[in-house]
Amino acid sequence: MMSATLKSVAHYARYFPLWSALTALRWRSFDQRSRGLGTTFAAVMRWFPPARLRFDREAKRIFPHMKRSDRAKLGQEMGRQMGRTLFEIYHDAEFQTQHQKFRASGPGLDALKEAQAAGKGVIVVSGHFGQWEAVRAAIKMHGFESGAVYRQNKNHHYERRIRAGIEAGGKPILATGQVGTRALVRHLRSGGIISILLDEKYAEGEPLPFLGHDALTSLSAAQLALKYDLPMIPAYGLRIEDGNVFRVDFEAPIPHTDSIMMTRAFNDSLSARILANPEQWYWMLRRWDGQ
Repeated sequence: MMSATLKSVAHYARYFPLWSALTALRWRSFDQRSRGLGTTFAAVMRWFPPARLRFDREAKRIFPHMKRSDRAKLGQEMGRQMGRTLFEIYHDAEFQTQHQKFRASGPGLDALKEAQAAGKGVIVVSGHFGQWEAVRAAIKMHGFESGAVYRQNKNHHYERRIRAGIEAGGKPILATGQVGTRALVRHLRSGGIISILLDEKYAEGEPLPFLGHDALTSLSAAQLALKYDLPMIPAYGLRIEDGNVFRVDFEAPIPHTDSIMMTRAFNDSLSARILANPEQWYWMLRRWDGQ
């Protein structure tokens, strides 16, 4: 087994390139640094074969007739978007104060306000699409605060920085697992808001259609919404204009039926968003691995 010291060194070696990219241009403005990291990630997607091939495998599954050159351009643009997203999350405390960037609307926003006025909790569901932290920023702009469910990263250097950024966007930040689930239930039952990203592979989940292919998907959000009679609201922070403005769309709450139908409805919602703006989804999640 690797010793604790060697493991820490290995983690730092993996984290160092990202740290360097984040700090190299720290004297520039927020938007310039965001664009800079986006350019760096676009270059990685072009010149780093493991990343390029991983993206191409996933994109080819969904767009089998797309020209290889077009998939390559899509991968680079995805890298640009994700680089900016990561920078903004790392600097979430500053990002959340830039109210001029967020344009929030949709029936789900009214539903959220109504639930909060009645003392009820709210479950906001989204994916690794656009800038998902813009959703929580918009919620905060309207006088509320949303916690988030978070999967811990094994690299403790990366984990420390990214968790601090996410916490700046709203609390509580709840880890996946039994302890986190108990805290999540308490938070919702006390009238809190929680944001959950539902587009990661969940080994114990149900195989439900996502972008036309079955993907193991967690039913937990829908199950909680049904059990505690809470609205489950899809919401997305779409980058628009030069990428520094976000249209935050709060869709109508998903009707309460059963957990599978509700989760399928969310998958359909997110799939439509991705097909309309494929460069804004993070294709590196290995969403269909092993299926």
